Amino acid sequence: MIKRFAIYGILVAVAAISLQLIQYKLLIINHSIELYSGVLALIFTITGIYAGQRLTRKKEVVIEKLVYATPEPIMTSFPIEVDEQLREKLGISKREFEILELMSHGHSNQEIADKLFVSVSTVKTHTSNIFLKLDVKRRTAAVKKAQDLNLIA
Repeated sequence: MIKRFAIYGILVAVAAISLQLIQYKLLIINHSIELYSGVLALIFTITGIYAGQRLTRKKEVVIEKLVYATPEPIMTSFPIEVDEQLREKLGISKREFEILELMSHGHSNQEIADKLFVSVSTVKTHTSNIFLKLDVKRRTAAVKKAQDLNLIA
């Protein structure tokens, strides 16, 4: 009796499996276009996400800047006789004088900042202070007036 139930159970299981396979085959045959387009859509979605992440990620930029703890004062190639009393009378600090001297050599704000190890905004602040103290509006006028006053050569 147990043998009959076992054989009957196996036959029912085989029949259920074969019916499921037939249903699966019909599903694939009837809906093959939808299945293929779904698989293609999934592949394109994954590819698009991967390419988007690769193309739009921020690139690492390594900036190395040499910084000295105590920068040495800027020395010119020829000795200059500076009228210290006039410089103090005008209220021009030593740093402003260094910036004025570099301006007279034609350096830009960025170049001056790099040479003096300060930020560009600091150079602009010192430059505007020089303009006020010399009563000028342009760099060329500041250099010309400083040369006329024998502050710089």
